[in-house]
Amino acid sequence: MTLQISMEGPGAESELRSFRTWLLETPEMRQHAKFSWVTPPPPPGAMGSGTVETLQLITDNLWQVATFALAYASWRSTRRKTPTVTIEHEGVSVVIEGHDEESALRITRALTPQQERRDSA
Repeated sequence: MTLQISMEGPGAESELRSFRTWLLETPEMRQHAKFSWVTPPPPPGAMGSGTVETLQLITDNLWQVATFALAYASWRSTRRKTPTVTIEHEGVSVVIEGHDEESALRITRALTPQQERRDSA
């Protein structure tokens, strides 16, 4: 499973780096996920992307989505400024703006296939 995490707004680049550090300090994420930086391609006709890098997270199973979502919610609760965060997986995007109390649940629901949710109920 591959997740792409990007942030927009004031301080987005440093916040994304902070989130990566937070994830690396979460034992379950550090042990079961691989992290890398991806630079998105520039829009057609542009010389550069004009965007900060995207954090790519690769994990071997869907269980890690819940761990990721909880780590995100914990990290977000420590931030004063909250850039807009976009999390993508296989064409599904979750956009979180401001302090979203239910962000962990929204992330898990959006990134977990419908069948997986039914099987675990």
